[in-house]
Amino acid sequence: MRYTIALPALGVFCLLAACSREPAPETPERVTATAAPDVEWRQHGLDDAETRHSPLAQIDTENVAELGLAWYFDYPTARGKEATPLVIDGTIYTTGSWSHVFAHDARSGELKWFYNPEVPRDWAVHLCCDVVNRGVAHRDGHLFFGTLDGRLVSLNAADGSLRWEVQTTDTSKPYSITGAPRIIDDKVIIGNGGAELGVRGYVSAYDVDDGSLRWRFYTVPGDPEQGFESPALERAAETWGGGPWWEIGGGGTVWDSMAYDPALNLLYIGVGNGAPWNRQLRSPDGGDNLYLSSIVALNPDDGSYAWHYQTTPGDSWDYTATQHMILADLVIDGEERPVIMQAPKNGFFYVLDRRNGEFLAAEPYATVTWASHVDPETGRPVVTEGARYEDKPTGLQLPGPIGGHNWHPMSYHPEHGLVYIPRQDVGWVYATDEEFEHRPGYWNTGTDSRPAALPDDPATKAAVLGTVRGTIVAWDPVAMAPRWEVEHAGPWNGGMLSTGGNLLFQGNAEGELVAYRADSGEALWSFDAQTGIVAPPVTYRLDGEQYVAVVAGWGGSLPLVGGEALTAGAIANRSRLLVFKLGGDAALPPAEPRELVIDPPPQTASAETVSEGKKLYLQYCVFCHGDGAVSGGVTPDLRTLTPEKHAQFQAIVRGGLHWERGMVGFSDQLGENDVEAIRAYLVDRAHYTLASAAEDAAE
Repeated sequence: MRYTIALPALGVFCLLAACSREPAPETPERVTATAAPDVEWRQHGLDDAETRHSPLAQIDTENVAELGLAWYFDYPTARGKEATPLVIDGTIYTTGSWSHVFAHDARSGELKWFYNPEVPRDWAVHLCCDVVNRGVAHRDGHLFFGTLDGRLVSLNAADGSLRWEVQTTDTSKPYSITGAPRIIDDKVIIGNGGAELGVRGYVSAYDVDDGSLRWRFYTVPGDPEQGFESPALERAAETWGGGPWWEIGGGGTVWDSMAYDPALNLLYIGVGNGAPWNRQLRSPDGGDNLYLSSIVALNPDDGSYAWHYQTTPGDSWDYTATQHMILADLVIDGEERPVIMQAPKNGFFYVLDRRNGEFLAAEPYATVTWASHVDPETGRPVVTEGARYEDKPTGLQLPGPIGGHNWHPMSYHPEHGLVYIPRQDVGWVYATDEEFEHRPGYWNTGTDSRPAALPDDPATKAAVLGTVRGTIVAWDPVAMAPRWEVEHAGPWNGGMLSTGGNLLFQGNAEGELVAYRADSGEALWSFDAQTGIVAPPVTYRLDGEQYVAVVAGWGGSLPLVGGEALTAGAIANRSRLLVFKLGGDAALPPAEPRELVIDPPPQTASAETVSEGKKLYLQYCVFCHGDGAVSGGVTPDLRTLTPEKHAQFQAIVRGGLHWERGMVGFSDQLGENDVEAIRAYLVDRAHYTLASAAEDAAE
């Protein structure tokens, strides 16, 4: 049963969240201020162009130091939070972990209603990057959102009651939805995820009134013997060499970014990586493998192909082009051009003519070693020798699969002419999995993750970690160069918001929301959120008061797989909606410190068993529990297993004892000896951690 809880009274609201402050009294100054019209945040990226730049300027560089917490809400789940809030008719709508939806009074924080689509918890095994959701769409008093198990759901915005829901995916395959839908005219557009696990990508349009399918565009060709759904796919099939890629799926999922130009009537979608990542396994005779890692323009009326540009031909590195796309008009070489801009995972910033996909420029915004440059004549990257790991591992290559920029939204400030990029450098060693075979429903990258694991040798580890960075890059898309940068403690920092008050807001992995000068990057204000922030802030004005809101909650792919070493430290998840205004005086309760108790049993397994356990851990466990069994703060740290958990280990890993937490059983994949080998590896990691701590203390 799926259910909605309507909670109109503040007393009930306080059962689930800290009580919010009452609205400020109507002082003469406040009454005067209410003459200013309300300014909402009605779309995912604020507008069709996805600029995420608000003209609001009541909060500016002169008074931002007076910004304070107006109210907050504690979400009932402690997993990653990535949603962009919508603010419509005085209500703020957010999504949380497990595809939950929440509606609050945007002034006071009072919880109006809560909807739980009851996603099966064991579906988490089909997710690459946490049980997250990036938000809802709205049209004419109705909300639309996707669920982790592939449903598209429509609710009545007033009370959260269900209008309709439709299954958009084949539930026999490991599809998922984490991205927010987009609405064009009478159609709601939604993609899906799952390429790492082996699916075929597509984007679909559904009728906003009844959820009926209006059209579907597949991004990669299927089995050639079954024919092709469109001429565009028939042409794409010519770029796939060998096969049978269709048995695994081919990939190309549209799991996040879209944009829309109403004047051109073009919908722009970003297409993801191949399944498997490794082209020599997916397409052994080579080829560009369209439309992987591409920006594709479609006619939203019928889903027909208009044009494409491929950022990474023949992708072998998980260099998706699903990252945020922004539309703008730029003066280039004395001519005003309507452009689309993107900083995809591959490390190059692209500017294209959005009318026809004409390549205009590309330059590296992050550290790039896999290609020397993008050829200005062809628009194709010039791949460096050995980057495709056809004969041997690559060595440390940048970007890695986390990307120079991931899903975290950028923003575009038209006055300053700057795109603000949450950039990161996280390298990877790519190597072919020589024993690869398709495992339906599980990770199928075709790569061997063992060479990419952090070494234990302190000097080598320090050298590798010395290459890891996280920054804000203020990028000039005309000069194609950075104008200024802000250095963070590490990668995986939040999305961006710029405003007419010459401010740039961003949350970070250290647990702060920070306001910077948008023209220079000078930090002006910060707030301790007590948890990492990866979601983008929004701003709105009600009754003459400007607010800034952000969903806080540490999580996502890097905190899961990277562990503590590649994040800013093992940050606890304290999932909250935080809303600020000038003079706000609410306060968060003191944060309890996160403590790890490591007390392992004696190691009785052989070195060979531990080595086999490491191999299996990197094949099955690292994607949720972190490199080196070091948790990034979202899932349990397996070095801290208690005697009880050691005794239950077979029941947990093979039997699915904790399925309700998303930890399904792996009895079809792992035998008892395999699981015991993994446990031996975890015991080894726990003893290694204690020994390293003792050595550090002795020094």
